[in-house]
Amino acid sequence: MVKNKLFLNVIEIPLDFILLIVSGIIAYYLRFAEFVTKYRPVIFELPFFLFLQILVGTSFVAIIVFMISGLYSFEKRTVYQKFTKVFSACSTFILILVIAFFFEQRLFSSRFIVVIYWIIGMILLLVERIALDITRRILAKKGIIKTKIILVGNNENTEILKAKFETDKTYGYEVVKQFSINENTIYEIENYISNNEIDEIILTDPYAEKDFVSSIINLCNVKHIVYKYTASLLETRVINFEVDDVAGIPIVEIKRTRLQGWGRIWKRVFDLSLAIIGLIFFIPIYIIIGIIIKLDSRGPILVKLTRIGVRNKEFKMYKFRSMVVNAEKMKDELIKFNERNDGPLFKMKNDPRITRVGKFLRRTSIDEIPQILNVLMGQMSLVGPRAHEPREVAQYKDEQMQLLVIKPGITGMAQVSGRSNLKFEDEVRLDVYYIENWSLMLDLRILLKTIRVLFKKEAV
Repeated sequence: MVKNKLFLNVIEIPLDFILLIVSGIIAYYLRFAEFVTKYRPVIFELPFFLFLQILVGTSFVAIIVFMISGLYSFEKRTVYQKFTKVFSACSTFILILVIAFFFEQRLFSSRFIVVIYWIIGMILLLVERIALDITRRILAKKGIIKTKIILVGNNENTEILKAKFETDKTYGYEVVKQFSINENTIYEIENYISNNEIDEIILTDPYAEKDFVSSIINLCNVKHIVYKYTASLLETRVINFEVDDVAGIPIVEIKRTRLQGWGRIWKRVFDLSLAIIGLIFFIPIYIIIGIIIKLDSRGPILVKLTRIGVRNKEFKMYKFRSMVVNAEKMKDELIKFNERNDGPLFKMKNDPRITRVGKFLRRTSIDEIPQILNVLMGQMSLVGPRAHEPREVAQYKDEQMQLLVIKPGITGMAQVSGRSNLKFEDEVRLDVYYIENWSLMLDLRILLKTIRVLFKKEAV
């Protein structure tokens, strides 16, 4: 259901681009319309196809300006707020356009077209956003977009919200359960969400004890559920939050990571772009490594290992085979030789399962290159927490479950900061820092550091 909401926001970009093209074409034909040329004769030459080329290029620029202007934010806005945001973004773009045409007058010389383009563009973009809002409300009313929530509390705020969500389906919220606060509440909620699909928990009691608040936040992190609370609890120490208003009651959402909304989309675009380039670039390496592995030992070139990904879901991770066949079955016999006692990970210095070629592949991390396929399939990211085995994740403490909020990565902060020499708690701390402070620039820095570490012949 949440994906439907995301789609309606993402679709604004291609729709804006199309509407900008339409606005430009309308402005062009209005300029050459008889009722306009009658009063303002055309004294310049501007063939339509030349104009169309300029229009497409400037529309791409407009989208970039709109992004920088915050036009594609996920926050809810009134019609007036939408208008001011559209007006500001369009005016900024037109100003840049006018300056560009001033220095390069050969491209364009019609002030009429620019002004009409600006006016029509603003109108169409505003209508588009209103239409998408109406569509969102209709889909919510029909139950196509639905967010299943639990209300925690038993006070006036609780009753107001519950009544509002039940009578006004356009919010897209379905209250599936309400819990009063007592000594067994956390256990009752945990038991309920283990057997039912829940998207959000809203704490409505402004006088809830801090220990209870901490427990419910921790539960939401472990179960990967959005946590929101009424605004009177603003003393809670959080950095990433968003405030919404329902029936006059401010509700605050704690964001577990910046990788929500557009952050999630940009990271996916970033992953796909580099993964496609990497897949093509590494084709010769795939072939050479495959031949060497086959000559060295019996077994397949690639192996599919079971790992735990985002939201605790299993997936098959691809790697070049660096171990003998049936290595996973041998692990049960070797577990007693595990040299790590600081967490759930397994490490053995002279692991007899590793082949001769496998030692080289692991030392250089070449064995991990096929994980690009997992990135393309959307199971992994280029950068993120390490993907762990089911038996390792089963031993996670509650606070470590936060690592499963986002997709695991081929590389990450923990990998470039010490790899297997790093204590598990330190590895978790680095990954949690990454989750809470993600940015595309941080991803790029980690990827560059990964390359540098590899060339220094250090284990990543």
